[in-house]
Amino acid sequence: MEQHWAEIIKAIGEDLDRPGLHDTPKRAAKAFEFLTRGYQQSVDEVVNNALFPSDSSEMVLVQNVELYSLCEHHLLPFIGKCHVAYIPTGKVLGLSKVARIVDLFARRLQIQESLTTEIAQTIMDVTDAEGVGVIIEARHMCMMMRGVEKQNSVMKTSAMLGSFRDSQVTREEFLQILQM
Repeated sequence: MEQHWAEIIKAIGEDLDRPGLHDTPKRAAKAFEFLTRGYQQSVDEVVNNALFPSDSSEMVLVQNVELYSLCEHHLLPFIGKCHVAYIPTGKVLGLSKVARIVDLFARRLQIQESLTTEIAQTIMDVTDAEGVGVIIEARHMCMMMRGVEKQNSVMKTSAMLGSFRDSQVTREEFLQILQM
């Protein structure tokens, strides 16, 4: 990957012998590996058996989980927050695992619509929840730095599964809690 970054830097007209660029291909390769580390992880590794018995059947909400991803169309960042809610049926997921699942999928080349659905479906599969709701709000550098250059645009996506899709009451409770 380092050699490819060197070729890209040369292709834009830069001089790799310039002092500030000596180690840039190596640093860029290392950074890109970090930014896409989700490809090197699996759901099982991330969850790590952190499912715990629980009698709770009330909504669990983890709000404002930061996320950093790369747009698969332009390789530019999109940055935002993710809200994940689920209704447990006999087991709950360790709190940090919700954030780790968000990171697992965010640290892959993505579009926000797919990211939202992947997180929701994974939480549903892992927890056997009655329902899952996920909302992501993000700012996309591909809209801000290039093209239409709209600095204040925010994209919001949602995925509602199970009781979050089937029950208006559950969906409304989720949305009301987010506004608190």
